[in-house]
Amino acid sequence: MHRRTFITEAALAAVGCSLLPAACSRREEPPPSASRSDDLIASIEALVAKTMSEAVVPGVSVALIRDAQVAWARGFGLRDASSGAPVDATTVFEAASMSKAVFAYAVMKLHERRTLDLDTPLTKYTPERYLEGDSRLDSITARHVLSHTSGFPNWRTRAEPLKIHFTPGERFMYSGEGYSYLQSVVSGLTGRVDTSVCGRFENDVKFCATDIADYMKANLFTPMGMASSRYFWDDGFAAVAARPHDAKGQRLANSRPEGPAIARYAAAGGLLTTPTDYAKFLVEMLTPRDGDPFRLTPQSVKEMTRPHVKVPDAKFPCAWGLGWRLFETDHGHLVTHDGGQRGFRTFGGISPAKRSGIVVMTNGENGEAVLETLLASDVLADLL
Repeated sequence: MHRRTFITEAALAAVGCSLLPAACSRREEPPPSASRSDDLIASIEALVAKTMSEAVVPGVSVALIRDAQVAWARGFGLRDASSGAPVDATTVFEAASMSKAVFAYAVMKLHERRTLDLDTPLTKYTPERYLEGDSRLDSITARHVLSHTSGFPNWRTRAEPLKIHFTPGERFMYSGEGYSYLQSVVSGLTGRVDTSVCGRFENDVKFCATDIADYMKANLFTPMGMASSRYFWDDGFAAVAARPHDAKGQRLANSRPEGPAIARYAAAGGLLTTPTDYAKFLVEMLTPRDGDPFRLTPQSVKEMTRPHVKVPDAKFPCAWGLGWRLFETDHGHLVTHDGGQRGFRTFGGISPAKRSGIVVMTNGENGEAVLETLLASDVLADLL
């Protein structure tokens, strides 16, 4: 399959790999020269500027990884179309479902520390039952959740209350609900729950505040130099936060998550970050190390990025690892995740064989048009 089709579909398949071909036709590329890097950046700048205008996307931010290092980052357009405030490399976006890969990394480190075993049922770690009346809950493991094989739906609703749809491990079903369940278990193992600060969410489910944000900061964001990454909103954050915008480019209100909402959504889609910070995280995926108190070993990264389950009914081959969507290419796996929330569209991917990658974040409902144009362009042929 042609690389262009492959990357395009990878960028646009938000939760199911429904149209995802594998790239098999790229030739081996020589190491990039300085002039080629300059040409790549100039091409990206031109493509982003053109597509933003055509698609009515107020702001875009891009970070590139070369030789397992953050090589370049730039913001384009406006973080707030109403005020005219510009996007720069420090502008923070909602990562949406790209949050899952970050949380999965933290879970893998808990596995390395022997705090949480990937294959032990999660009910062994908590007295709280996430779902009553179904004994299959006692079979769900962290591995099932991270690979989207828990049997839980994406999210419960009032019309469709939470249920387990199949025997855990049997097949693929993308599930934010599963990540929320695993986050609640992790919070109980690593921190505390404040039962005096609670909220009600889908179908009146109750979640109480935890210190998961502090845990992620101490165990992932700070060690990896992700100084702009967080889950909560405060007054000072307004100066760097991108505002979401609708399909017409009109400003929408930011969500301002507090304790209970962070307890519900942080793992599945609550990360607030910059492309540069997220690229730093991707670099850690490319450069695992033994004996580090915070970073994963090569063995753990290999386990995360091996196919655990094939996605059924995909037009082209696609699999899921632990926290990552995987595509088989002529250079090995392409490791990716993307995200979509109201007013934000995002994508991050790496080629472990090439030690390179890209992160793109947009603050418009039409952001997928920017992703499609940029990721499908031939200018990225030697990057992904």
